[in-house]
Amino acid sequence: MTQKFDKITEKDSLYDNLEQMSIKELLVNINNEDKKVPFAVEKAIPQIEKLVEQVVDKLKKGGRLFYIGAGTSGRLGILDASECPPTFGVEDDLVTGLIAGGDIAIRKAVEEAEDSTTQGWQDLLNNGFTNRDVLVGIAASGTTPYVVSTIKKAREAGAITGCITMNPGSPLEQAAEYPITVVVGPEFVTGSSRMKAGTAQKLVLNMISTSSLIQLGRVKGNKMVDMQLTNAKLIDRGTKMIMKETGLDYPSAEKLLLETGSVRLALKKYFHQD
Repeated sequence: MTQKFDKITEKDSLYDNLEQMSIKELLVNINNEDKKVPFAVEKAIPQIEKLVEQVVDKLKKGGRLFYIGAGTSGRLGILDASECPPTFGVEDDLVTGLIAGGDIAIRKAVEEAEDSTTQGWQDLLNNGFTNRDVLVGIAASGTTPYVVSTIKKAREAGAITGCITMNPGSPLEQAAEYPITVVVGPEFVTGSSRMKAGTAQKLVLNMISTSSLIQLGRVKGNKMVDMQLTNAKLIDRGTKMIMKETGLDYPSAEKLLLETGSVRLALKKYFHQD
């Protein structure tokens, strides 16, 4: 039985009479609350480190990373997952984000989707999830049935499970093997966990995916040498990386980049020929 816990994400805001504040007062006060977030994340680094160690181990062995959430939490997981291929040049499904209600819920709320205790597991299986993979549940409250039930099922199946939540002692924290709990305090607008909680989730997701893929060799020095060349800005960035490493002029570096398709392959070809 899950012990009773204090749901900090539902506590009253430290501010009142918001509608009577000026625009500047609103902005300053929101900003003052936002300043608390990175310090709360800092306190969770030991937890984040433990989970990232597991993610790196599984990815090196051919596993994948899954995020699962509802509402804002699900959208943030999808955002992080969708940025991994263009940033690091990994396969589209190496990091996968799932949201209660399916893709339509990315833009619009799907009624009662987060209350299902069976759909999350089915969504995972539909995406080829196995116990070689890692599942990270994201829920500010730590109580979302869609997320908690899926974490429990995945752990029972022998998979590595982690979570990102804002409430210590929550069912989600207890269900995950490697929980990350970031206590950001009450929201500026009471219960609006898209604010500080969402910001904290985004910061932690950045840390998980970026540190994991750096560990897998997807960054050289401090450069995204495997990034996908999907627009002019990225081609320009890649060209300048090659210029810096090789001493080539811009046209030659750009030509080499477009011929090989990535900064890594361009440098490999250049130095092999040289």
